Amino acid sequence: MFKNWLIDQDIYNYVLTVSLHEQEILCQLREETKKLKESAMLIPPEEGQLIALLIQLIGAKKTLEIGVFTGYSTLWTALALPQDGCLIACERNEQWTTIGKRYWEKAGVNHKIDLRLGEALQTLENLLENSHAETFDFIFIDADKENELEYYKKALQLLRPGGLIVIDNTLWSGLVINPTVQDPETTAIRMLNQKLYSDDRIQLSLLTFADGLTLVRKKL
Repeated sequence: MFKNWLIDQDIYNYVLTVSLHEQEILCQLREETKKLKESAMLIPPEEGQLIALLIQLIGAKKTLEIGVFTGYSTLWTALALPQDGCLIACERNEQWTTIGKRYWEKAGVNHKIDLRLGEALQTLENLLENSHAETFDFIFIDADKENELEYYKKALQLLRPGGLIVIDNTLWSGLVINPTVQDPETTAIRMLNQKLYSDDRIQLSLLTFADGLTLVRKKL
């Protein structure tokens, strides 16, 4: 099971015991993903459940995911959407998404998922050029960290007023507060966090949850 470095393991286990409702199909995909050498990129199940809850709370029907990996968060999202909901999912690694596709089909939600393979920044630009600005209700960003600020800028253009962006890994295992760590990924996350804090177009909350989860609401 995923270890949340921000809280005690016993408390973490207790939280899962009394709050997590993970469908079997989700559990199966998570277990298969854990066998990959890149499994650290998998979001924890309680984060998937929170994403699903947020989608339902705001009544989202049109959503966007930047960074799919094996499609675990994608499946949480698709299950939370209504039958006529749509999720545009951006990923450049087709091999990873091949895993997810099997589970999306088993869960009966593949009709809700529009997978866009390729560089996410180009996909986002294409969406903006094709009249999708301010039409998305919910956007989840969990991709390469060096481009996160650019992802955020384009995501905010695509998000409707009152819509929600969720950004993963904004505490980055605590490295964001270590001044001796100056690698490109950590530096990019610091820059994003500062940009979000000073952006008067949004309402903001950085949660000490999972590896840091930032909620961004676009003001009306």
